[in-house]
Amino acid sequence: MTRKSFQQELKRLQQQHQKLLKRPNRKQTQGNRIFDRYEFPVLTAEHTPLFWRYDFSYADNPHLMTRLGINCVFNVGAMEWNGNIVLLTRTEGWDRKSFFAVAESKNGVDNFKFWDYPVQMPDYEPQETNLYDMRLVRHEDGWIYGLFCAERHDDARPGDLSAAVARCGIARTRDLVKWERLADLKTAGSLHQRNCVLHPEFVKGRYAFYTRPMADFAATGTGDGIGWGLCDDIEQAVIEREQIIDPRFYHTIKEGKNGLGPAPIKTERGWLHLAHGVRNTAAGMRYVLYLFLCD
Repeated sequence: MTRKSFQQELKRLQQQHQKLLKRPNRKQTQGNRIFDRYEFPVLTAEHTPLFWRYDFSYADNPHLMTRLGINCVFNVGAMEWNGNIVLLTRTEGWDRKSFFAVAESKNGVDNFKFWDYPVQMPDYEPQETNLYDMRLVRHEDGWIYGLFCAERHDDARPGDLSAAVARCGIARTRDLVKWERLADLKTAGSLHQRNCVLHPEFVKGRYAFYTRPMADFAATGTGDGIGWGLCDDIEQAVIEREQIIDPRFYHTIKEGKNGLGPAPIKTERGWLHLAHGVRNTAAGMRYVLYLFLCD
């Protein structure tokens, strides 16, 4: 590729990217009259900044090849931020490692744009291999908390290189840029914790967590459902008594497993929760969303 054709191709990439970022999203005309679907996903791998994926130097990358491949952007945490909507994404590279990044939109429907730099999440221990699937919550103690899966190899199964342990990592911030890493959540009843959510308010002066205890890293049918527990110290969060508040049931949408999505929303009739249920089918695992209300 000549220098001139390099600049032409770079300009084409930049114009195409800007067109994507500014593309309006429209409601689909056909629906179920319960909720609205939109024509396009609000965020994809193609929304990530071009300078993350390409080296723009002709001397170093004369064929304008992708240097950091992005598989997908998914499983986001979401919240209101300075009048806008921010999504804290799980961004997965071609190597299947994930990192956190923030994208922002005025309306939460379209025109999402990533902040220039991914989140610099502090390490908790050297064995951590992958961090992903953050739940965001603004707590009444004044901090914004992120709860996420902190994955490492299961050293109790040394011959199985795909065996992993899922723990609930905890970090907090005031600006979504600088993060303070806290100790992982500890619960008495389960090795694996994923899809955990922090309740936005104190409960009897204590921090409250929604959990998802599992006996296996990813297998369906190895957990009891969505749990609940309290702890005194968020910096060393330990739940000594964990009780199931939304159990799994045979032959239902949450037969295989279930877990909470975002933090619950406070309403006049109680706390409204959005959760996901999983069930095995002939076509593989089927994920659905459902709602429930707690006092």
